[in-house]
Amino acid sequence: MILYGKNGVDGVLYRNLAKPIFFKMDPEKAHHLVINGLHQAGKVPGGLSLLRSIYGVEETPELATDLFGIHFPSPIGLAAGLDKNGEAVEGFSSIGFGFMEVGTVTPKGQPGNEQPRLFRLPPDEALVNRMGFNNEGAEAMASRLSKLQSRRIPLGINIGKNKVTPNEQADQDYRRCISVLYPYADFFVVNISSPNTPDLRSLQHGSELALLLGSVTEEMNRQAGIHGSSKAVLVKIAPDVTDEQLEYMVDTIKVSGASGIIATNTTISREGLSHSNAKETGGLSGRPLLKRSTEIIGRIYRQTSGKLPIIGSGGVFDSEDAYAKIRAGASLVEIYTALIYEGPEVNRKLHAGLMELLRKDGFNHISEAVGADYHGK
Repeated sequence: MILYGKNGVDGVLYRNLAKPIFFKMDPEKAHHLVINGLHQAGKVPGGLSLLRSIYGVEETPELATDLFGIHFPSPIGLAAGLDKNGEAVEGFSSIGFGFMEVGTVTPKGQPGNEQPRLFRLPPDEALVNRMGFNNEGAEAMASRLSKLQSRRIPLGINIGKNKVTPNEQADQDYRRCISVLYPYADFFVVNISSPNTPDLRSLQHGSELALLLGSVTEEMNRQAGIHGSSKAVLVKIAPDVTDEQLEYMVDTIKVSGASGIIATNTTISREGLSHSNAKETGGLSGRPLLKRSTEIIGRIYRQTSGKLPIIGSGGVFDSEDAYAKIRAGASLVEIYTALIYEGPEVNRKLHAGLMELLRKDGFNHISEAVGADYHGK
């Protein structure tokens, strides 16, 4: 199933044909339709090649990045939340992303929160979700990922705790996910920042964060010994924190030995929104998150003097948005809501736009632009 159009006109076809159809559907049903379509494309002979020919992005040396011992063909990745169960890895890997996350996955499968739980805010170019880590569980994801012939792009697995697991036992859930899924990830992401699992965000603060990350690091080292290869683990943080909380979180993450930070998850803020769905509880993603997430990236970069790698996430719709996060200190950038509003052509636009912005600023490689605002370049 090819979702949208072809090359130079696919953006127009998505906006004028596919998007109106999807946006008349229930958001979660539309979501499953896309995931199933990309999954089926991997089963049809030549399907993935066709996807790559229409939406693929050719690797360019200026934008390719090596980080955590991993080669990223493009700095633009897919954030967690779209492919919760790892069903469409091959499909998403064929539409121009330089890396992707699957999940959030929990040790045991769980249904998540009651529906409806996903809401569009078109005038605000935003989404509100309160999915609640709905997924089939770590064992099911491992079974699915084990059948992949190869990974065309780096794969991150975003891990969380089950809703019924008390916070004092949360580390066991994260350890279980790591032990089951270790062979199938290029890196792991510890999700302690979703607003949709009760008390999850409290794991970001106080001694709970240090204890959790100490346990996670121990399990990562144990698995590295078993499998003979070490892998990166990043921590995804929330945007809804005070300056003092952020400073503590970053110091704790740095001391823990974690490989980096993803900034940020969705927000509970509703400032400046116009659509009636702003009243819905849950995490907000999309354009309204851009400024805050970019600000947090800059704060992390300054606090760590650029020594702790950052993946920027939140509100990226165009190359200027992505470049702002890179100049603030992000080495890589993720999108989510933009894919829903703009369609898969967004990756080619981001790629081309970043090339132009690099040349404009006189940079020869994307790494030279990382933290440029801090360095005054």
